[in-house]
Amino acid sequence: MARLAALTNAVRTLDESVSRAQEAERLGYESVWVTQMPDARDAAVLLAAYAAATQWVRLGTGVLPIYTRHPTAMAQMAATLDELSAGRFILGIGVSHKVTVEAMWGLKLEHPADAMREYLSIVRASLADGSASADGKFFSARWSYSGPRRSTLPIMISALSPRMLELAGELADGVVLWMCGPSYIREVVVPHVRAGREKAGKSMEGFEIVASVQTSLTTNLDGARSVFRQVVERYSNLPFYRKVMDASGYAEELAAGNVSDALIDDLSALGDEAQIKESLGRFRDAGVTLPCVLPIGSHDGAAGYVQTLEAAREA
Repeated sequence: MARLAALTNAVRTLDESVSRAQEAERLGYESVWVTQMPDARDAAVLLAAYAAATQWVRLGTGVLPIYTRHPTAMAQMAATLDELSAGRFILGIGVSHKVTVEAMWGLKLEHPADAMREYLSIVRASLADGSASADGKFFSARWSYSGPRRSTLPIMISALSPRMLELAGELADGVVLWMCGPSYIREVVVPHVRAGREKAGKSMEGFEIVASVQTSLTTNLDGARSVFRQVVERYSNLPFYRKVMDASGYAEELAAGNVSDALIDDLSALGDEAQIKESLGRFRDAGVTLPCVLPIGSHDGAAGYVQTLEAAREA
């Protein structure tokens, strides 16, 4: 089985959510990831429930927004969850979006790459050394952590722009991608990550490129496209993702208010097993080291969560 992860956000009940994480482990998925949505359950606490119900599958946040936790609090959470899961935790963090940070939380999102550099440096030092002393423009810390910690705990960031991608290559262990098609990954993500790695005197070896891919095993391709089209329309209105889609060759259609089947198919893996295999292969060929399968349904002809994970496993 090729390397695969599963994006397993909480669904209607916690019991079903935990069951899905267990199914991903049973099927041989190497890691289970959770995204922190602004209006959903706390992702770190949810992963604690997954940790208690699983044995070996790794557990990642893809991602937690940095503005809702001070970097020292993020380090405390990461170290504790890593201890709880017996060293299975992967910390993924991101800056979120202006509409969320400013309109919802009343904070400021300015110079995101600079803010992330400060934040990541504090978290990295706290986990590696057990302490951090930093006076930054965006984040400061003067503290120590006395609990158990794994100095090599992986830290990944959500990165889309060239500056953030280069920062990831320089300081992080990987990137977590969302709404990025293979052409953008090949032509933008990989070259800028590589530039950051070279700046730090590192090769690409061991650097993780995780890409979330909405996936549906279905006999109704048009129905699956219709469901995913709503997601793409929503994210195309967020500036960070719109720049990615524009740079991927879809600027003209999006400016006209259209989301074509070509864009839908570029970002997803929809259809029968052969189509899923072909789609995931495109992501791997572009440089993705770990496709992260997000099963979607909600249309006639869609298979269930487990059946979709099984189909992707064969890809």
